[in-house]
Amino acid sequence: MQFTAVQIAAIISGKIYGDETTPVSSFGKIEEATTGQLSFLSNPKYEEHLYSTGASIIIINEDQELKQPVSATLIKVKDAYAAFATLLAAYDQMQNQQLTGIQQPVYIDTTAKIGDQVFIGAFAYIGKNAIIGDCAKIFPHCYIGDNAVIGTNSIMQTGVTVCHDCIIGNNVNIHPGSVVGSDGFGFAPLPDGSFKKIPQIGNVIIEDNVEIGSNTTIDRATMGSTVIKAGAKLDNLLQIGHNAEVGYNAVIAAQTGISGSAKIGNNVMIGGQAGIVGHIQIADGSKINAQSGVSKSLKIPNSAVTGSPAYDYTAALRSQAVARRLPDLEKRIIELEALVKQLVATINVG
Repeated sequence: MQFTAVQIAAIISGKIYGDETTPVSSFGKIEEATTGQLSFLSNPKYEEHLYSTGASIIIINEDQELKQPVSATLIKVKDAYAAFATLLAAYDQMQNQQLTGIQQPVYIDTTAKIGDQVFIGAFAYIGKNAIIGDCAKIFPHCYIGDNAVIGTNSIMQTGVTVCHDCIIGNNVNIHPGSVVGSDGFGFAPLPDGSFKKIPQIGNVIIEDNVEIGSNTTIDRATMGSTVIKAGAKLDNLLQIGHNAEVGYNAVIAAQTGISGSAKIGNNVMIGGQAGIVGHIQIADGSKINAQSGVSKSLKIPNSAVTGSPAYDYTAALRSQAVARRLPDLEKRIIELEALVKQLVATINVG
């Protein structure tokens, strides 16, 4: 697809400086872009490439000061990074809109309800009474279980599994290999030391505008629902336990594990490889540093923690600063002890 500067500016509400008819047909990094490509500049570290890039159109911040002439057509916006993200999203949506129809072979149960302008890729399975909303995209090798619901404009990438009774909202994007609704980890210990499986009869509800990365697993509830609320963004390789709840617009980085019945508040940010134990609550706006182990509820909104066990982020930095000085402090203590001994000896002689 080809676009002109004026078309791009309309999408991102930008102001054009240069030839508004300049065409582009692909994207490129500013340091590598060639003629016919669109790029952007938001990081000052890359400013030097603004004057040498081969890109035909460049999106820049409106407060960017030019130190020398630029050959490319410029589109100035308030936030170049956000504008470029908006443009990429629009481009991706246009590409996905072209995908419609049902490839073969597929299995679609006769009781399933398929909306308008849907795409279902080869080797997909759609179970009994499943509902696929309008303009949804089910890519090859997906499994949509009995009574599952996929909302309008949602995308199930290659190999996604949505188990029975689970509900996916509108405008949800789930990346390859993720599993929604696998059994929660529920086993009752018996007197003989063995474990009896507890049937997991709940489901998973994923609300609107959620994105889930590749190979993430979200367990179904023992009873009730495991819930991912609207706007949450989950990275690759996450484990979300049964009956857990992830709040509105929460952001969770890769390899994080959230145990069963943990409640993650709204706008929480969790770094990679963090661990959250079960049955605790994380207050709204909390920030959990990478590799932190959170074993107790965080009750104060907008606080930040780090470490394992996790504790206040600022206090942790102070502790680290003191720890780095320990060898020097030990040396001073030894010197002080020697001085005290000398003083004691002098006093005794006197």
